[in-house]
Amino acid sequence: MAVGRTGGLAVGMVAVLLTAGPAVRLSAQDTSLIDRGVRIGIIYRPGVRPGFVLLPRRGSSLDSARAIIARDLDYSDRFEVITLPGGDSIRLATPAPVRGQPAPRTGAGSAAGTNATGGGAQAAALNYPLYQALGADFALDVTLAGDTTVATLHDIVAGGVRRTIRARLPALGESDFRQATHRVADQVLQAALGTPGIGATRVLFVKDGKVYQIDQDGAEMKLVSASDRQAMSPAWASDGRRFAYMEFQAGKGQLFLQEMAGGKRTPVATTGKALDFTPAFSPDAQTLAFSRATEEGTDLYTINLKDNCCLRRLTVGRFSDNLSPTFSPDGQRIAFVSTRPGLPQIYVMAADGTDQQLFAPFDYGVTGSSNAPEWSPDGQSVAFHRDVAGTLQVFVLDVRTRTVRQLTSVGRNEDPTWAPDSRHLAFVSDRSGYRQLWIIDLDTGRIRPLLQQSGARLPAWSPRLPEATSTTP
Repeated sequence: MAVGRTGGLAVGMVAVLLTAGPAVRLSAQDTSLIDRGVRIGIIYRPGVRPGFVLLPRRGSSLDSARAIIARDLDYSDRFEVITLPGGDSIRLATPAPVRGQPAPRTGAGSAAGTNATGGGAQAAALNYPLYQALGADFALDVTLAGDTTVATLHDIVAGGVRRTIRARLPALGESDFRQATHRVADQVLQAALGTPGIGATRVLFVKDGKVYQIDQDGAEMKLVSASDRQAMSPAWASDGRRFAYMEFQAGKGQLFLQEMAGGKRTPVATTGKALDFTPAFSPDAQTLAFSRATEEGTDLYTINLKDNCCLRRLTVGRFSDNLSPTFSPDGQRIAFVSTRPGLPQIYVMAADGTDQQLFAPFDYGVTGSSNAPEWSPDGQSVAFHRDVAGTLQVFVLDVRTRTVRQLTSVGRNEDPTWAPDSRHLAFVSDRSGYRQLWIIDLDTGRIRPLLQQSGARLPAWSPRLPEATSTTP
C-alpha cells in the first residue's frame, strides 16, 4: 500500500504505514458552462468558435503529421472542425486569374513566390468564397518542400495567408517525431488565435506502482520511472526537463529528482528517513515543498534544490495533518490540505509558512472532505476534489472571489491536474466502469478519454515541453 498525491488517501494511509484509476460531450448533469466568450486574437460570440478545415491532400507522405496536427487543433477545443466530403465534389482552387485582374492577396508571412509544393502557389489560388460558405474561418494546408514540412494557414475571411510555418520534422518513427509535430500544431494555433497551444505536452501518471508518461492526445504511453520500487506522487518541474516523485519502501518514502532526457535520478537530501511524499516544485524550480509524516503527524516542509540543503518546516500540526502542497505561479503562496477543521479542507499560506488561512469555503457538518489541490498556471483557480454524498467530484476554486463550482457529477472523479493553458484538466474517473484518465475543457464542457487502460492514478500535466525530453529508464 502506498501514499499518493491524494490528500484523503494520504491522511488514511499515514496511520496504516506508521503502525504496521472517443471524445464525448458532457451530459446535462456534468457541465462546466462559462457565461463569457473567449476572445483571443479574434472576437466571436460566446459559445461560437471559429471554423477550421484541414485541406485534403491525396497520397501525401505527411499523412501521420497531418493527422497529429488535426487532432491537436481539435483537442484544443478552440475551433469548430469542419470535415470535408470525400471525392472530388469540392473544387479547392479558384481558376487562374485572368491577365490584368488582381490575384487573391496573401498576408504577411506567406510563401509568395514559392512553388505549389511549398504552399505559395496554392495560397494564391485557394477558393476562399467556397470555404467561407462552408463556415470556415481558417484553412490549413500541410505540404512538403524538399525536406521541409510547410504548414500554410489561410485566413478565409481576410482572403489571404495568415502565416506559413516551416519545420524539418524528424523521420516518422523517430522518438522526437511526435513532439516536433505537436509543436507545429501549437504554432498554427498561436498564428490563428494568438494563444499558445498544448500539443507539445505530456501527462505523468502512476500505474501498478510505476510512473508513466503519455502525450496529451493519448498516444505514446511510456514507462519513465527508473526503479523497481513503488513510485508515487509525480510532479513536473517548471522547465519540463525533470520531475520529482516518491519511492516507497519499508514504511518510508524518499523523494527523487529524475531527468526526462536520459533518466538520471538524484535523491533529495534529508528525505527517506520518514514518510516523505507529494513533492511540488516552486515556479523557479529552486525549491521543493513536500509532506512529511511522522508519529507526531503530517506537516509541510521545503528544501533548497539548488544547494540540496536547508530543510525548513512550514506547518506545525498540533493534532492536525497538513499535506499536498501546490505553489501559486508567482511563488508567493502555497495551497495545501489541512485537517484542522476536522475533515481535510483546502488552506493557503505564504510561501514561508506564515498567514495560514482557509482557502476553499465549506459548510461544517455538510461539506465533505477536500483534497488534492493544484493551482492553475494562470493563477486564477485551484482545482481539487471533494467528497459529495460519498463520491469524489472535481471542483474549481476562484482564487479572487473564493467561490467554488463543481465540474463533475458522473461517477467518481478525483486528482485533477491543469494543462498549461489553464482551461483543460486531466483527472481520474470511473465513469466508464474503470479508473481511467480523462480530460475536460472548462470552456466548452467537452470531455474525452486520455488513457482507457484501467488502474491509472495521480496524473500530473507537464508545462509546454522543450525539445529533447526523451527518457531512458
